[in-house]
Amino acid sequence: MFYVYILLSLKDTRTYTGSTDNLNRRLSQHNSGLVKATKHRLPLRLIYSEEYKIESEARLKEKYYKTCAGRKKLKSIIRDKLFQNEN
Repeated sequence: MFYVYILLSLKDTRTYTGSTDNLNRRLSQHNSGLVKATKHRLPLRLIYSEEYKIESEARLKEKYYKTCAGRKKLKSIIRDKLFQNEN
């Protein structure tokens, strides 16, 4: 399986979007400071993930979420998820 994931920096409240074939390993790498892009923004929390059978689909979705339209869609997904958790 392949995953697209969104991390939230608890330091500066910014998000990071990535993809991987092993979500647990990748989260561990991020939170251990082994990923250059996020090591200065620790700690990080997984706030969203999607699962794909094909790597190219996961990569395309990651690329989409990094566009303006994709960021807007993510905000909507996250807002809906937070609203559901409150009810």
